[in-house]
Amino acid sequence: MTLEEIQAIIRQINDSDIREINLDYQDIHLYLSKNKTSRQIATKVEQPASLNKSDSETQPVQSPPETTVAKSQSSETETTTIKAPLVGVIYLQPSPDKPAYKQVGDHVSVGEVVCVIEAMKMMTEIKSKVAGTISKILVDNEEVVEYDQPMFEVTK
Repeated sequence: MTLEEIQAIIRQINDSDIREINLDYQDIHLYLSKNKTSRQIATKVEQPASLNKSDSETQPVQSPPETTVAKSQSSETETTTIKAPLVGVIYLQPSPDKPAYKQVGDHVSVGEVVCVIEAMKMMTEIKSKVAGTISKILVDNEEVVEYDQPMFEVTK
């Protein structure tokens, strides 16, 4: 089973009413759960030779990148929080010698990259689901972020 096939399964489960699935296929065991109390874990029983990982290693499976948005109303401005869609190391700039994707005071459009999260050696661009101005950056570069952790506050 390829990574693309696993990601397709994750997308289909995400779009359905299914809350939990436990799948054994060939040499892969895949467990996915939408329940907040569960962890999403996939254990590969037999790794292909192209991967340099031990057979007993357990790896978290991440859902497709989506930015979770939480809104809070104030009397004058509407602030939206961009939250981490997965667990990993956050990078606020494309490389150490490049400027940050976004800084406080910068305008952000819908679909614009605000940061990158690295999980299992895979870089996932995190795109804004809202338009506005970055009012706060709540994380530091190269910090480990948790699922649903607030990263940015955007004022509309």
